[in-house]
Amino acid sequence: MKILLIGEYSNVHATLALGLRTLGHEVTVVSNGDFWKDYPRDIDVSRKAGRLGGLRLMLRLYSLLPRLRGYDIVQLINPMFFELKAERLFFFYRWLRRNNRHVILGAFGMDWYWVHTCSANSPFRYSDFNIGQQLRTDTDAVRERNDWLGTAKERLNRQIAQDCDAIVSGLYEYHVCYSPVFPQKTSYIPLPIQLPVIQSRAKSGKLRVFIGISKARSAYKGTDIMLKAAEDIRQKYPQQVELVKAEGVPFARYQQLMDNSDVMLDQLYSYTPSMNSLLGMSKGIVVVGGGEPELYEFIGESELHPVVNVAPRYESVCQALEQLVLHPENIPVLQRQSVEYVARHHEYLKVARQYEQLYLQLAETIS
Repeated sequence: MKILLIGEYSNVHATLALGLRTLGHEVTVVSNGDFWKDYPRDIDVSRKAGRLGGLRLMLRLYSLLPRLRGYDIVQLINPMFFELKAERLFFFYRWLRRNNRHVILGAFGMDWYWVHTCSANSPFRYSDFNIGQQLRTDTDAVRERNDWLGTAKERLNRQIAQDCDAIVSGLYEYHVCYSPVFPQKTSYIPLPIQLPVIQSRAKSGKLRVFIGISKARSAYKGTDIMLKAAEDIRQKYPQQVELVKAEGVPFARYQQLMDNSDVMLDQLYSYTPSMNSLLGMSKGIVVVGGGEPELYEFIGESELHPVVNVAPRYESVCQALEQLVLHPENIPVLQRQSVEYVARHHEYLKVARQYEQLYLQLAETIS
């Protein structure tokens, strides 16, 4: 099949492309590399800085249109699949729809269904937008609500979701948001991870704790709380804990800083491990973050529960880290389970085959 993957979140499309190509498909990835992370792509559509950045990107996309037609499958990472205002993207969506066989919308991150569901219905005990029945009021949460609710982004998201041939959710949470509205065309497919060849670890004698920091979204993702907990645990156990921080670095450097870590802090407000967490787990790193019972029940996993699940509170993170410091004998078990979990549920060729099945079903059932 001829497949076009548009947009990028945390290496999802670049990794999926590797798997699909291994299965014999022709795949083109068009993205901006997910900004500074600079993930691989075949066609770069980064928006340049400055007042004319939008205009230059529009001209670039118009020039690319002949190369974005004639595909069996077009998969969009998000309704905001190019770095343009939502008003501009209606045209590009309609063009892609007319000039290709099937279009799939990805539910992999921030969009109207996620914002609206968490803000209005609160099906989760906590999320990016609620703690219990209370709406979060930090700057990023308020900004995202204002950005998506009652705006052109909402109209674009709802139009694409209603019009596209299928919707793929990459996390349990996003499936909860889409499947009640579109039960017939929403499929959950796990995030793809290319398992590394794990090298022997260089041990410093300390528990090496890794955290990735995005200053612009620190409070929103709970990184501020996790970082404070890690710094305090390091101060309490200076001879036993080492803290490694990665801030605003490209993906290659991010991986270098992550390697040889024992523990990774990520996604305080998530029920499930995301791409960064799964990458760490694939390397045998223990993740402290989101691993709620609902996830394991949803995927039918009764044996491997490797994520050290924490509530979205400072005290919970501190307690989890302290237990790892005081009971290092538990770490090898969790490390082994982490690798096994990723291999069982997220190995990129297994995931690519699931996508392949969906694509073939579309080819058979939709004329």
